[in-house]
Amino acid sequence: MSVEIVEVGPRDGLQNEQTLVSTAAKIAYIEALVGAGARRIEATSFVHPRRVPQMADAEAVMDGVPRVAGVSYIGLVVNARGLERALAAGVDEVNAVIVATETFSLRNQGMSVGEAVRSFAAISAGAHANGRRVTATIGASFGCPFEGEVGADAVAELARQCADAGADEIALADTIGVGVPGDVDRLVDAVRPVTGLPLRFHFHNTRNTGYANALRAVERGAAALDSSAGGIGGCPFAPAATGNIATEDLAYGLRRSGVASGLDLDGIVTAAAIVERELGITLPALLGRAGDFPGGLGGAGR
Repeated sequence: MSVEIVEVGPRDGLQNEQTLVSTAAKIAYIEALVGAGARRIEATSFVHPRRVPQMADAEAVMDGVPRVAGVSYIGLVVNARGLERALAAGVDEVNAVIVATETFSLRNQGMSVGEAVRSFAAISAGAHANGRRVTATIGASFGCPFEGEVGADAVAELARQCADAGADEIALADTIGVGVPGDVDRLVDAVRPVTGLPLRFHFHNTRNTGYANALRAVERGAAALDSSAGGIGGCPFAPAATGNIATEDLAYGLRRSGVASGLDLDGIVTAAAIVERELGITLPALLGRAGDFPGGLGGAGR
């Protein structure tokens, strides 16, 4: 059994950090991730630099990433201008976010949920016209920092609308890390009847439930899981949104559960160390401190 891991550290990981990481360091981080076996990497986002200054060098990052056969670079976009920039920069895939609640959607993207769905339809059409794959990420699927509980039926309806608008993949995001494995079941049960598209999951470990959620998602047929090397990340527009689940810790948990990820554990730890040095902080990921079991790392994550 296997599951695809989408590495989001270079984008979702770095966007919430106060320290601005240099373009050269970002490229080195991505090079190390590719060397560790990452094959889908969310490299940057094409948003206004005043909104997310950490991503102001999107074009420069894309200009410097290693172009390796089988490696797909994803760019996050929120509008037509972002898509135009992403296509010009040479992304292989596009990810667009539709937030599940009105209040968060307005704060995150400055538009209503309905407007975000219409924007996604335009982004999807433009991306497909240029031969790019498109993911629709439904943010705050598991709960909203402003409106509280989010109904599974509402998430399912957004998934249906995004599928109808041309999504190639639906990602369900626990943006603020409130979900538990039962919520994974609840959302899969609601979404599966309305679309057969591959399901991808994006978990934050805010309340220490992210890894349990990821393992449950795999049990429920997840095609892909998002994670961030080192466990960095968060959303600048969501209060107390802490880091993503860490790629190395996730890959360890998957391997011990009999699920292959295709990643080299010591390679991911090496990649995370690049960011740790740049940020000058101790990263949340634990595998690099505790080591693999049994024995050392030594590439045992495959």
